[in-house]
Amino acid sequence: MNLFRHIPSVSELLEKYSKKHPQAMAKRAIREVLQKLRQEIKEGRRKDLGDLHKLIESRIRELSSTNLKRVINATGVVINTNLGRSPLSERVAQFIKEIATNYSNLEYDLQEGKRGSRLEHVRDYILELTGAEAVHLVNNNAGAVYLVLNTLAKDRDVIVSRGELVEIGGSFRVPDIMRASGANLIEVGTTNRTRLSDYKEAITQNTALIMKVHRSNFYIEGFVQDVGVEELLSIGLSVYYDVGSGCLLDLRKYGLNVHEPTFGELIKLGVHIVSGSGDKLLGGPQAGII
Repeated sequence: MNLFRHIPSVSELLEKYSKKHPQAMAKRAIREVLQKLRQEIKEGRRKDLGDLHKLIESRIRELSSTNLKRVINATGVVINTNLGRSPLSERVAQFIKEIATNYSNLEYDLQEGKRGSRLEHVRDYILELTGAEAVHLVNNNAGAVYLVLNTLAKDRDVIVSRGELVEIGGSFRVPDIMRASGANLIEVGTTNRTRLSDYKEAITQNTALIMKVHRSNFYIEGFVQDVGVEELLSIGLSVYYDVGSGCLLDLRKYGLNVHEPTFGELIKLGVHIVSGSGDKLLGGPQAGII
């Protein structure tokens, strides 16, 4: 039997399904199902069309409902960037609901009676928690890295250890962001060993920054050597530290046998610029903090 000859036309099926579903949605579902059926027949994987209407109804249901669903994180990775990152606390979620379902003073200064800045709502908190002199927020940390490099080092050199040219989720690679920002990447040292002298020897009149990147999703052990923040600061150039996942508290206080550099400790040491995420260790919404 030639199954192709028995496949109903789109218009024939649409006449039936558009009576109880939006026409555009029904048409898309019908076309997708028919295309899949034809491919299966061509490959010899289908012998009849008995489930045609069931497939169309199922596809319409999929198109009419959101595919974003609550899941159980059984990956072993607590802060999983593919599973929504850090869950918000009930208290924060309730506050968001209260604000988001009503009008708010997001960009309005109630005291002055004029347009304000959305940054005002969080600036003082971040300054207090980190000890920074100023703060700026963007959509994510990749955007923060790009903005820092584009603003302070466009057409100039940025020195980075080869062991810190990392890639994180979403194919975010430090060399790619640096290239897009217009800064010149100057690699020093090797993957496992970088010395202070490597940085010093790479400095020229065109050097804008020394950049240090925290390896938050892997580590190297064995025959290794890194240059600490204080040593880099002794060189006398501006130092930019990308802490990646972002952290405000010393996690060792809570029984975790790991040290994540915090915004506060780096700023206290004298690091000139620090950036990190707001949605991972910090547990907030997706954001890039500078």
